[in-house]
Amino acid sequence: MSEDKKRPLRSQAWFGRQDKMGFYYRSFLKNSGFPQDQFEGRPVIGICNTWSELTPCNAHFRTLAEHVKYGVLDAGGFPLEFPVSSLGEVTMRPTAMLFRNLAAMDVEEAIRAHPLDGVVLLMGCDKTTPALLMGAASADLPTIGVSGGPQLRGVYRGKYIGSGTNIISMSEQLRAGEVTLQEFHEAEAGMNRSAGHCMTMGTGSTMASMVEALGVGLPENAAIPASDARRNQLARMAGRRIVEMVREDVVLSRIMTRQAFENAVRTLAAIGGSTNAVVHLLAIAGRCGIDLTLDDFDRLGRDIHCLVDLMPSGRFLMEDFYYAGGLPVVLRTLGERGLLHKDALTVNGKPIWDNVQDAPCWNREVITTFEEPFKPEAGIAILKGNLAPNGAVIKPSAASPELMQHTGRAVVFETIEDLHHRIDDEDLDIDETCIMVLKNCGPKGYPGMAEVGNMPLPQKLLKKGIRDMIRISDARMSGTAYGTVVLHVAPEAAAGGPLALVQNGDLITLDVPARSLHLHVEAEEMERRRAAWVPPEPHATRGWAKIYVDHVLQADKGVDLDFLVGRTGSPVPRDNH
Repeated sequence: MSEDKKRPLRSQAWFGRQDKMGFYYRSFLKNSGFPQDQFEGRPVIGICNTWSELTPCNAHFRTLAEHVKYGVLDAGGFPLEFPVSSLGEVTMRPTAMLFRNLAAMDVEEAIRAHPLDGVVLLMGCDKTTPALLMGAASADLPTIGVSGGPQLRGVYRGKYIGSGTNIISMSEQLRAGEVTLQEFHEAEAGMNRSAGHCMTMGTGSTMASMVEALGVGLPENAAIPASDARRNQLARMAGRRIVEMVREDVVLSRIMTRQAFENAVRTLAAIGGSTNAVVHLLAIAGRCGIDLTLDDFDRLGRDIHCLVDLMPSGRFLMEDFYYAGGLPVVLRTLGERGLLHKDALTVNGKPIWDNVQDAPCWNREVITTFEEPFKPEAGIAILKGNLAPNGAVIKPSAASPELMQHTGRAVVFETIEDLHHRIDDEDLDIDETCIMVLKNCGPKGYPGMAEVGNMPLPQKLLKKGIRDMIRISDARMSGTAYGTVVLHVAPEAAAGGPLALVQNGDLITLDVPARSLHLHVEAEEMERRRAAWVPPEPHATRGWAKIYVDHVLQADKGVDLDFLVGRTGSPVPRDNH
């Protein structure tokens, strides 16, 4: 944009005034030692920080913010750090997902209310990334995302273990009597041994990859380990670049376009990414005014091979992914096969193809070729049928091939408490051919759509050596989890979806190649059951949880609140005095 057509700096509506209010806005900031020239036309860059001691994944963000500040100062900007809600996946109950939209509101309103010309988003733990992107998309200022990076590899008795993935496997081994409690505790100490988010291709790593694939992060954002000095260098370069973006008036809506989201969906398939990215990308796209649908995930990702051999689908961890070349290698592979919108603009001012076209791969065990992929056609699969009229998702790369086409008898659990109460009952009528069904764990039902969809298997089957069964629910599961798990069934049970009407003994057919999820119950019987169905008592009667339950959209719409969809922008508000 030419100099004469650039918008004036938004911050000058606060700091560029020579009147009572200009005095007011400048003088209180001067108590921090800022000299007058800081206020005289320098782009003001907000550093949106999700640091919290309750969010261990983001424990290093104070340091990361300092490096962003150095970069902003290098480029002649004026950095001001501000906090927003920090969503810690490992500590928050009933689920961090309940608060994703609240944090997104916090981000959006904080950006709009303050004298900011551009924003750097510091995000790492699972829900911090979509929350910050959603809020920033609705505010639509020049924006760069800086992910915190994955932890170092977990190590236990000389072998690599992955956060989340081996928590699940070892807890099942403990229940089966295959490991001792002492061994269990020993593995705990060796799994999470540095700052950073999960080092498997869980939701944290997946969403960091989405930031890079969308073009919102600088190249290599996805995989640099949190404790690697190059992560701090990336933060400093982001600080420099955001100042240039303000001067060039590159707002977020120029980056997060329809093409960018299609690139992200294909990348999600190619990395064997978390199913959680589906609801997050749908919600972020909704904030951008882009009509992304579940069908797009199947259409764009169906023929994409999984190219990355990482847990939970494979063997390696994010540290290995970075050393092998990281996400640029995957993007180059997609681009060479016409599966990437090469002209999509990224925050460094270049089309995405310019960033990745020469990306070298240093380890073909970790990042495979398209001709000899880790797993063929293993992208996110979208299922539909009379059990999921609006859709459900499954991650084939983490599922058991022999269960991808299967008919079984339903064993139904009405709530998560019902599951925990009965799952290890020796008299439970269940075998490995059955299909476990969990209800009332969706957006309204939990509330918050918790990561409980990968139900624990019955102890009596674990002792027989069974390690996977088909599981169906309206819940989510951790991106670190694995198994033949059907998730995000929409409409959910608590909203009166067909899932609410499933009974013990009903036959269900899962046919992933046909993208079908079918309940073998006649329509007349379903109508009889519906007439007798009583909605569950609401869990939420006040506060945020009530607002959430009253306004949350279903999984196929991204689980945003109905009144938050779309963009308001960042008009300058009225004065405060």
